[in-house]
Amino acid sequence: MHTYSKTDPILWTGRKSGQQLYLHEKVICVDLNSEQVPITNGRSWAILGYACDEGVKRNEGRIGAALGPDAIRKQLAKLPNHLRKNTLVLDTGTVDCQDGDLKKTQTVLSRTVTQLLQQNAFPILLGGGHDIAYGHYNGIKRYLATEGINKSVGIINFDAHFDLRSNQTTNNSGTPFYQIAQECKLAQSKFRYMCLGIREDANNSSLYGTAKDLGVSYVDKTNFNLLHFNTIKDKIAQFAKEVDYIYTTIDLDGFSSAYAPGVSAASPMGFSPEIVLECFKIIIASKKMISFDIAEMNPTYDIDHQTAKLAASLVHFVIHQSQ
Repeated sequence: MHTYSKTDPILWTGRKSGQQLYLHEKVICVDLNSEQVPITNGRSWAILGYACDEGVKRNEGRIGAALGPDAIRKQLAKLPNHLRKNTLVLDTGTVDCQDGDLKKTQTVLSRTVTQLLQQNAFPILLGGGHDIAYGHYNGIKRYLATEGINKSVGIINFDAHFDLRSNQTTNNSGTPFYQIAQECKLAQSKFRYMCLGIREDANNSSLYGTAKDLGVSYVDKTNFNLLHFNTIKDKIAQFAKEVDYIYTTIDLDGFSSAYAPGVSAASPMGFSPEIVLECFKIIIASKKMISFDIAEMNPTYDIDHQTAKLAASLVHFVIHQSQ
């Protein structure tokens, strides 16, 4: 059974100030089945959960990512609020997958993303497996098509993996960008994809070949650090110039397990949060980011909520940096 559910407000708890000094005091829970997204003359951030690890299971990863969205919410709730009074932070519920039907779950996610964009809200999706990317991207495309907006969408993925595996056997958490590439080919549109943090020990030679064939731009982990930031900055800026909108996705397994132990495929060889934050400054400054998500949060393997705290801090950074 596929369900969409409103978030239980009890998840948004923390220190009480009575002055909205903390995010849990500012968040408004909205049921998209029966309520409209509130109108504001400021920014409207819409948090949406994707409680699904079916794609991870199919990709032979460690399951548990379905519990990720609520784990991130609990840590985000405690963080301080420095947003403007007319900025809305909305929790717009969760799409989950309870019967293993990944395709239908992604379709529900896609439609929900479209709905949020149509109501002038900026979607922030919390996963869940990285198969979130396929539904998320198609929700953006559906929105642009519905509104008659003929604009290009580029994808920036912070990740150790290309996630360009063939879906000939099945769709899973390792296939989303391959699926998107194939749909771009059918639509005779250019596949615009940049991957930051690629590790040679996490991708086989066939995946590197696929990336080359598809014209994927990437920075390998060896060069994805602050020592090489000027080069990285130029690559991101150039990518941003070539697209109208940017969909940004973060796979938490790209971080070193020193920062993110609670993921489906942990490794000590990943990147650090500092380089990601600096890259986000460039993406946000482009004024082209239309939506973003965080994938592969797996609380089953987390230590002292460290990964959930990292994910929450990334969301906190993006919404405050974008003011």
